[in-house]
Amino acid sequence: MVHRNILKKCVEHKHALLFAAGIATAVVGKKVIESKSVKNAATKGMANVMSIKKDAEECFQDMKENAEDIVVDAHKEDKKEIYDESQE
Repeated sequence: MVHRNILKKCVEHKHALLFAAGIATAVVGKKVIESKSVKNAATKGMANVMSIKKDAEECFQDMKENAEDIVVDAHKEDKKEIYDESQE
């Protein structure tokens, strides 16, 4: 009987309970975000992302240089073929 009365009062005031739960979640969330272990994990994660970004940029630069070399070599071959044809 007592449990039913408590449950009934909770249902009647569900908006107030949701508001209180939201405030409690915000307070707990703030404490979690400010904790040292979360900051360390976020810092390590950011360092990993920056490292991956650097590696990707280096890889992209290598690919770009290789592509430019291929284009230069192709133009040399084209010019060589044109020069050889004009010699005949």
